[in-house]
Amino acid sequence: MSDNLLGVVPVVDHDDKLHEECGVAAIYGHPEASKLAYLSLYALQHRGQESAGISSSDGTQIYTKKAMGHVADIFTNDVIKALPGPLAIGHTRYSTSGDTVERNAQPFSVHCNKGRISVAHNGNITNASELRKSLEARGSIFQASSDTEVILHLVAHSREKTMAAALRDALLQLEGAFSLVFLAEDCIIVARDPRGFRPLAMGKLEISGGKPAYVFASETCAFDLINAVYLGDVQPGEMVIVGPEGVTRERYAPEKPHSQCVFEHVYFARPDSFVFGRQVQDSRDLMGRLLARETPAPADIVVPVPDSGNSAALGYAAESGLPYRLALIRNHYVGRTFIEPSQAIRDFGVKLKLNPVRSLLEGQSVVLIDDSIVRGTTSRKIVRMVRNAGAREVHLRISCPPTVSPCFYGVDTPNKSELIAANSSIEEIRRFVEADSLAFLSLGALQHAVADTHGKYCYACYTGDYPTDLVSIEQLIRAGKKSGG
Repeated sequence: MSDNLLGVVPVVDHDDKLHEECGVAAIYGHPEASKLAYLSLYALQHRGQESAGISSSDGTQIYTKKAMGHVADIFTNDVIKALPGPLAIGHTRYSTSGDTVERNAQPFSVHCNKGRISVAHNGNITNASELRKSLEARGSIFQASSDTEVILHLVAHSREKTMAAALRDALLQLEGAFSLVFLAEDCIIVARDPRGFRPLAMGKLEISGGKPAYVFASETCAFDLINAVYLGDVQPGEMVIVGPEGVTRERYAPEKPHSQCVFEHVYFARPDSFVFGRQVQDSRDLMGRLLARETPAPADIVVPVPDSGNSAALGYAAESGLPYRLALIRNHYVGRTFIEPSQAIRDFGVKLKLNPVRSLLEGQSVVLIDDSIVRGTTSRKIVRMVRNAGAREVHLRISCPPTVSPCFYGVDTPNKSELIAANSSIEEIRRFVEADSLAFLSLGALQHAVADTHGKYCYACYTGDYPTDLVSIEQLIRAGKKSGG
């Protein structure tokens, strides 16, 4: 019997949350590299729950396993044993480009004129469609619709003789956002785009009686799990090669003005991670404190929308002096699908993930803290839930500015026509979500919260000011710069 006949439907939460494309990890020089890659991906699971994959190398052969689903479900002991060698890269995915199918799961592995290679990346290549058309005209055959596969074809077509030179040649043709991990038979190569949109941290792991292992990951929380020491970030426009000769760091492209994604600190990253060299918890706590200073509310308690609102709510409560209450309980065990009851239940999807603690909410005026509003539909359901649990008033506070423009650098945002803040005033949004009051953090406060004193972050989703040229009609339409946007 099919899932549809059983009433099994996907857990989809596109309403109000922005999603990041993925998390990446790489290990060099450890006898259990695939195990460390697995643990790193486990720590990065929050960055993507759609698919996961690991490629390893024993020096002569590259082995790859990838599948749809969660990291722990895919990589059993038997699977890990089939990924031997001291080198490995890993990837966990939430799609922002390409279909949600297994052929788009990463890493992508091929055997070409440069040898056996495997690649995974985090971000979004804005000129991928143009590059793909050019490669197809030269005879390339693509197996997937993900923009990551373009990188492999560029490497294979390069006239450069060495793997590092061919990858450098490929990187110089890419536009947009990418933090990339690349596996050859005897080395790991990692790189970030010249503007540094997406994070990539570097660490070291001491091995008893041997040379240290080097590790790379989207977030430092992966290092904490495997006891690696955080050395710093791969720099924008930098390529790091780790191989038999040791570690080589080089700038493959001229430095450009940095455009680090501010939403890493607002929502994507775990609060226990260092991202772009800054503790995420510190940023979110300060977002909450500044939100309380800018937009105080006549309330009794502060309640976060878990989990992404927790840190900002702590800051808001500390600054305002109001009690912090975990009055919404999140179910952390919602899988990829659930069996929906045949009888319609209003707001079923939200109820599956969140449930109110009525004794904490009854008769209270509540400041409800969340990280963002995109379409507004989920926010309205949560406000209704809190009010139906007995809250006297619901004052919604958002720890970032209104999202008014889509992102093209690895964030899954809808067209501008679907972004409620792009088409409605704050008062209109307040009425739509049915809150007693609504306020957002100002752009200046957000810049202060992430200590952006030199303009190194990208705020395009809040301003519509994109740091790179848009290169396709589809992107122009999404940005609202052509009819239909």
